[in-house]
Amino acid sequence: MKTVSLIPLDPQLHSDALQQVYALTPAYWEMYHLAGAPAGQAARDLAAVREEAGRSALGILLPNQAGDPSAGAQLIGLLDFRLHWPQQGTVYVGLVLVAEPFQRQGVASAAWTLLEDWLAGQAGVSLARLTVEQFNPGALHFFQRIGFALTGESRRTKSGQRLVRLLVMEKELLG
Repeated sequence: MKTVSLIPLDPQLHSDALQQVYALTPAYWEMYHLAGAPAGQAARDLAAVREEAGRSALGILLPNQAGDPSAGAQLIGLLDFRLHWPQQGTVYVGLVLVAEPFQRQGVASAAWTLLEDWLAGQAGVSLARLTVEQFNPGALHFFQRIGFALTGESRRTKSGQRLVRLLVMEKELLG
């Protein structure tokens, strides 16, 4: 598993770096029939995080050189979640995103492990919930692999001109 770290993202400091992560995830945007990340999307997303109570955006950092903290790190992904929502003790995971050059290397799993440990311990969360678009089997497989299970619930939401079915998943967190 990769060695990663997590940092809170600040709109003034990290918008450009997050926009670069978005640029390195063209397949994500293609799922929504977009040619790539819209200009300024990262700044809008980070501003929205700041405005929503309990919502956090953590950057996934990978050291530039393993074992050498003085070599710095690069932002390669994002964890977007909302604490104690929709009820106390629950975290709603909005997005786990890793730039394509770093996918399938254990980065997202390592980042989730760090976050899960913190959620179950210091944040007082016992349940994680999320939704996955039915047309995103890669995300569905990833979340199942890290212990999430389908609840049998689903809902539809409008995405552009089409309705998208969202599959609800959850995982109990043990502190």
